[in-house]
Amino acid sequence: MADNTEEKVGADSPVVVVANRLPVDQVTDPDGSVRWQRSPGGLVTALEPFVAGRGGAWVGWSGSAGEAPEPFEQGGMSLIPVGLSEEEVDHYYEGMSNASLWPLYHDVVEKPEYHRHWWDTYVQVNKRFAERAAAVAAENAIVWVHDYQLQLVPAMLRQVRPDLTIGFFLHIPFPPYELFTQLPWRSAVIEGLLGADLVGFQRPSAAANFVQLARRLHDLGCRRNQIDYDGRVVTAKAFPISIDAAAFDELARSPEVIARAEEIRTELGNPTKIVLGVDRLDYTKGISVRLNAFEELLQDGALEAPGTVLVQVATPSRERVEHYVHMRETIEQQVGHINGVYGSIAGPAVHYFNQSMPREELAALYRAADVMLVTPYRDGMNLVAKEYVAARGDLRGALVLSEFAGAAAELKQAFLVNPHDIAGVKNQLVRALRIEPAEAAKRMRAMRRHLFRNDLEHWAGSFFEALRGQA
Repeated sequence: MADNTEEKVGADSPVVVVANRLPVDQVTDPDGSVRWQRSPGGLVTALEPFVAGRGGAWVGWSGSAGEAPEPFEQGGMSLIPVGLSEEEVDHYYEGMSNASLWPLYHDVVEKPEYHRHWWDTYVQVNKRFAERAAAVAAENAIVWVHDYQLQLVPAMLRQVRPDLTIGFFLHIPFPPYELFTQLPWRSAVIEGLLGADLVGFQRPSAAANFVQLARRLHDLGCRRNQIDYDGRVVTAKAFPISIDAAAFDELARSPEVIARAEEIRTELGNPTKIVLGVDRLDYTKGISVRLNAFEELLQDGALEAPGTVLVQVATPSRERVEHYVHMRETIEQQVGHINGVYGSIAGPAVHYFNQSMPREELAALYRAADVMLVTPYRDGMNLVAKEYVAARGDLRGALVLSEFAGAAAELKQAFLVNPHDIAGVKNQLVRALRIEPAEAAKRMRAMRRHLFRNDLEHWAGSFFEALRGQA
């Protein structure tokens, strides 16, 4: 029965996206009925028009352990679920992807763990994704594989379907030779990626790292960003991802969001200045960096609370992983300490929220904030920085941004900082808080101009065109 369904849904798709997750989430309504709703998030927004507009398919995991649901149609796309058992979620996703590759690719901010049984499961799951994609792709179809969880899929796919044009895009950083070669399965990962015709990265330096690894590990001939491999040419290139700037700008200009931004200022006790941080709760994001910098500025007397307050939104993340639980507790203790010393009857110095927030509320926070503080130790791009710029159609506000975020290469008018240098972060934060309105407007206008030219559609379109050119 399942085989017949699969032949009908998604069979002969001219375009196939392969990602760890499907573009929909399973929702249980109050009456107990289960339905699928479109996932929030940039990747879905960017790729949906390309897949749906071409009668394409999307292969991904539903997000729940157990047997895969039957393939189904939604939003003009054929959705092809891949099943993962509890053990596979543990070994492939929590283990190999998030405890081995994630820390390694983020400059070993946290020490990666390497376990052979994790790797074995990673290989097994990648093979399942490749098989599902091969089954639904039409002859000579274009297949676009996404991210670090599925780096073996391109080669596995090419083995069974040499007719396909295969693209791969890595959303996180890609490390240099010296770091990457720690990985016991380094050659297999590079071979996996070399199965693609086009390998996309956030930054040119990441593409250069990949070319160097292909040359040194596999002794391959390379010409600038092109690698000769197995009778083909593999191109490695940067395609910095973005956001739907116009849609975010429109949301932030809506009367409801503007009114909510005013309300937020009132709820915070009408401070003179609001500093804002919005992150997924992850050790790469440098949340403690900004808490330390803010605390030292209060201690130095350079800032006073509650005249200046820090609002930190930390979206819950990987709550089953012990390290993340410990990190959350450490941050909460740090916030408690700062508020114990510098808070007052008038209000706390730091307002901390460990919760997800809807886009409307985030847009209102961006509008309310005088300074956006983005301090990751390493980040592929950092779309929060871009959302803040998109939300500031009023040309107010200032962005303090880590130079180790991919966004720093584009948002050059931000106040750039080295998150390892607390004194430097403090200096730039004070500069941003004291910026003259005319200079703030000049910087914001330049960043917005770049962002609107290089938006989400431009990212997806340029990758897709480059991939089609490889066919």
